[in-house]
This record gives sequence, C-alpha cells and structure tokens, in this order.
Amino acid sequence: MRLLLIEDDPLIGKATQRFLASEGYAVDWVVNGADALLSVRTHQYGTILLDLGLPDMDGQEVLAKIRRTGVSTPVLVLTAREAVSDRIYNLDSGADDFIIKPFDLHEVCARIRVAVRRAQGRAEERLQVGDVFLVPSRRMAVLNEKDIPLTSKEYMILYTLMSSSGQVFNRGQLEEALYGWGEEIDSNSIEVHIHNLRKKLGKKIIETVHGVGYRTGTGCSV
Repeated sequence: MRLLLIEDDPLIGKATQRFLASEGYAVDWVVNGADALLSVRTHQYGTILLDLGLPDMDGQEVLAKIRRTGVSTPVLVLTAREAVSDRIYNLDSGADDFIIKPFDLHEVCARIRVAVRRAQGRAEERLQVGDVFLVPSRRMAVLNEKDIPLTSKEYMILYTLMSSSGQVFNRGQLEEALYGWGEEIDSNSIEVHIHNLRKKLGKKIIETVHGVGYRTGTGCSV
C-alpha cells in the first residue's frame, strides 16, 4: 500500500517514513500543504497521514481541500493539539482518526489498518481467498493452518490483490502500490514477486489475465 506522509518536522518525518517502510508500506513524504495537494491529485494512496502544523497552510485547510476534490482516502491527523474542539472540527471536515503527538509508531500502523478496513467496508481484519488467509497485523499468510512467511513486497502485492478480490491490476498499478518516490524498480520485479507467491501459496491464488494484469484466482471461493 502506498501512503502519503505530510509532516514538516524532519525528525518525525524521517523516523515515521523509515518505520512504515520497514513494515512494507511505500511512503511518499512531503513537508508542506502545496506539495501534499499536488501529490493527492497525481497519485492514489491507501492512507494519508496529515500533520496540522504545516509551514505554508494549516493542515485543516489541506484536509478541507482534499475532501472538496472528492478524494475519499482515509486521513489520519497527526497533531499536538489536544483540544476537543480541534478534534470535532477536523472530524467534521473529513478526518477519519486522530493520533496525538508524541505517538507510538506501532499504534500508527494499527490505526492505518483500522482506517483502511473501515474504508473497504470490512468488519474483520483478515482477508481470505480460497484456502489462503492474510492477517495484516501479523503481515503473514496462512495456508492450511500453517504460517507462510512473505517478504514485504510479496505481502503488499497479495494484500493489494486480495483486498480487491476479482479486480484486475496491471503492472503499473501494482508498482504504484509497492514503490514510493525514488525507489528503484526492476523491469520484471512484479513478475518475480508473483512467481514467488505462487510457489509459496499455489498457482491458483493469483490468476494472470493475459495482456491485462493479475487478480486473485476466480476459481477460488472468496
């Protein structure tokens, strides 16, 4: 999943980006509202993390402008403002959750998972296609009651496909979900990851739609 981090504090931004990347997320990091709005217009994100204290405009204004464009991506507000009135205002403006600074990065990941699950209309955390389960909190696949270890990229490809089961994703869309700005992308990286997933989970879990892309196997029950 690709995330947008909007944070002007270099220490918080770098630490948050590094931790989220270690958890398998592709993270684009910007430090002001103008770049944030441009990023939202040009990329699709699974979640947006928004600091309120930006140098060029208040984060509340950024949030309002994002929602006025019709973007429904979950927005988690990062803030040191603890007043109830601030929380109410931002929730009414379209925020999905609040994370009060200083925050624990493991909690940030948990809140991202919850926000995405709500946006997808899922009550349960785990995803299932056929005999394969995916548990985001553990970043682990389970097949026939056995844990199957995945690399971060394998996990994110499987998550992307299973969370929109039946939808066809082309290579460019999968690369968009897996890689942030500046990350080097090998020409056949998606194919290699999918080949490895099939070796671990069986050939039926991911179906190739020739000339188009990939989807979770339609021969599997969902």
